[in-house]
Amino acid sequence: MSQSDFSPAFAETAATVNCYLRVHESFDLIVKQLRIGGRKALFYFAEGLVKDEVLERMLEFFCALSEKQVSQAANAQAFVETFVTYPQSCAETSMVHFSTAVLSGAVGMLVEGFDKAIVIDPRVYPSRAMREPDNDRLLRGSHEGFLESVLANTSLIRRRIRNVDLTFRQFQIGKSSKTDVVLCYINGLADENRLERLTKRLAEIDVPSLTMGQESLRECLLPTQPWNPFPRFRHTERPDTAAACLNSGNLLLLVDGSPSAMIVPTGIFDYVQDTNDYCFPPMLGTFFRYMRALVFFLSMMFVPVWYLLQLHEASLPEWTYFIFVNEPNGVSIFLQLVVSEFIIDTLRLASLNTPSVLSNSFAVVGALVLGEFGVSSGIFVPEVVLFMAFSAIANFTQSSYELGFAIKGCRMLILFLTFLFDVWGFAAGVLVVVLVIATTRTIDGYTYLYPLLPFDKKALVSLLARRQLRSKK
Repeated sequence: MSQSDFSPAFAETAATVNCYLRVHESFDLIVKQLRIGGRKALFYFAEGLVKDEVLERMLEFFCALSEKQVSQAANAQAFVETFVTYPQSCAETSMVHFSTAVLSGAVGMLVEGFDKAIVIDPRVYPSRAMREPDNDRLLRGSHEGFLESVLANTSLIRRRIRNVDLTFRQFQIGKSSKTDVVLCYINGLADENRLERLTKRLAEIDVPSLTMGQESLRECLLPTQPWNPFPRFRHTERPDTAAACLNSGNLLLLVDGSPSAMIVPTGIFDYVQDTNDYCFPPMLGTFFRYMRALVFFLSMMFVPVWYLLQLHEASLPEWTYFIFVNEPNGVSIFLQLVVSEFIIDTLRLASLNTPSVLSNSFAVVGALVLGEFGVSSGIFVPEVVLFMAFSAIANFTQSSYELGFAIKGCRMLILFLTFLFDVWGFAAGVLVVVLVIATTRTIDGYTYLYPLLPFDKKALVSLLARRQLRSKK
């Protein structure tokens, strides 16, 4: 391959580009031929990714150039510096980079007599209207949310952090998709070793495409421990939360097409804090964090402990009898709990495909038919319905669906081992869960229990206590 993939032979270069882009086989790839100062010129762009008004004004300007003006530009770079007023423009020598830019929404330009192509980037991606995220609402504060455009998301962050050290490093991942992935950090605050390790992993990813956006990127960055259900990334759809994480030294990953940011690193203690904690005074914010941690623990352990106590009713004192089933039926408690978990998961999956106009009817069917009628028919006892409803609701006290399903998996494991081996099974289940959490590693190599293991007093206090923002002299 020569130094440039383009040559001054206009017809030959045009035929090569047309064949490489396959413009005659895709209706949305437009080729417009014009004359600029007496020279032939071809413009390549993808319909729908370029503003018509901008493109029309650009072509009108180029057509108005005289032959004398164009002749003053000795090469493509001089033409760009002299006549292309759009900020994001360059002379390109690589056919691959030229085609990637055109397919991404830029305007590619071939001019007779130049041995380089010209790339002008006036692209604009179609996007929905900006609104507050549905699953990350705030009582008071900004109602802005991330969009599917990575450029819009970086501007939302830049608006909140006007710091020269704020850095956005771009990667293109996927041989066919060439998905834009942006690594965000504040230079000087982010850990250098963590930044270097994540940058190296992003550069080494070699996959055909990021089919599912952030989820595909997560699998590429964490290829080990595929059996581990605990999430190693937090997600936020709020620009203010993302900015706060950057100011705390975290890293962010933005993927084009995904309206959220991935927060790196993430440990299990990070889920006890929430954006709404900062809508209240520090004392109440700290109280909500402890409540969230308590519910997190109860949603995992409450049902297995209650079932274990049912197996040892005779050996417990009389004052504990209120927790036992008063009117048992012919179906075992363990089977009722398993069926209840199955029904709850069925309702959860069904709710994902339920149209919003039918959501109220769906709630009535789920609550009345499966709850009330299940008890009245004798299939379930009221205690099972009550405790399983508490476990299902407790999963929504934090915004991570992945963590909710991980807690559910741990609860079912402990429950199943308790059914098989009684007290020893319960102890074994708890031990397995503790070992899984303790051996889970974050993206930067720390344990999932950081800052408890290894112990970092300052970081642990900042997570468990909502501190007041004070001015620094």
